[in-house]
Amino acid sequence: MSYQSVFRDNLFADRTIIVTGGGSGIGRCTAHEIAALGARVILIGRKPEKLEHVCQEITEDGGQAFTYSLDIRNEENVRDTVNTILSRYGTIHGLVNNAGGQYPSPLESISQKGFDAVVSTNLTGGFLMAREVYSQSMKKTGGAIVNITADNWNGMPGMGHSGAARAGMVNLTKTAAFEWGPNGVRVNAVAPGWVASSGLDTYEGPVKAIIPKLKDSVPLKRLATESEISATICFLLSDASAFINGETIRVDGGAPLGTSLWPMQAKAQNNTPFNGFHRAETPDVLATNEDD
Repeated sequence: MSYQSVFRDNLFADRTIIVTGGGSGIGRCTAHEIAALGARVILIGRKPEKLEHVCQEITEDGGQAFTYSLDIRNEENVRDTVNTILSRYGTIHGLVNNAGGQYPSPLESISQKGFDAVVSTNLTGGFLMAREVYSQSMKKTGGAIVNITADNWNGMPGMGHSGAARAGMVNLTKTAAFEWGPNGVRVNAVAPGWVASSGLDTYEGPVKAIIPKLKDSVPLKRLATESEISATICFLLSDASAFINGETIRVDGGAPLGTSLWPMQAKAQNNTPFNGFHRAETPDVLATNEDD
């Protein structure tokens, strides 16, 4: 069995594409799809054991994958790693800035250290990766960068540090798109809503209790699959989006669009999730609630 992408075979043949945060969740799924479409995938993350596991999966499925463990918040390490990738594999054709993370907390309880850590992970690290990939490769050859942000349009109560960073990434995407466009570099973003991904299992306490109920706030009455996010990323990396630049595509099922004045139906009809990822796994926090 292999990844069942909606895109044509060998779409990314002979291309080198970096995926940060490639050891789990959306990054893992995206790396699998990109590899299935013929690309040489470079997996970047902080935990080498996770990266190696995904690399082995991709290799078993017939794809090409290579790993580099680093903290994208470290400027020198990012610069050196991008240089190494270029020296070994040549041109970098695509970058998926997926690495990120946060923890739940009201604003009044977030320390400066905690705030800075989340902003560094979700914004500064992505900037460093994009800048180095552009400066060392794409400025000469062109390419596509896809930044992963999040649904922050109405604020992010309980995760204000992440919301600030994600909003910053949306604006950074626009600026980079304008400045780098003349060199043939397109910079876009994908903003996932709630996704049935392994990241959901990292939460505890009240947040964990809320997760099975998230679908009730989505008009389509479900969470996204990892494949639905990956497909959007692949589209933005592909030549089919050659005139899309500086945009953020929301993949959130319409969740932010409602108001308390308009009641939502209890159930949705005629909506079938797309799931092309043959190795997809249901998060534990949702596994016992699939029939609810």
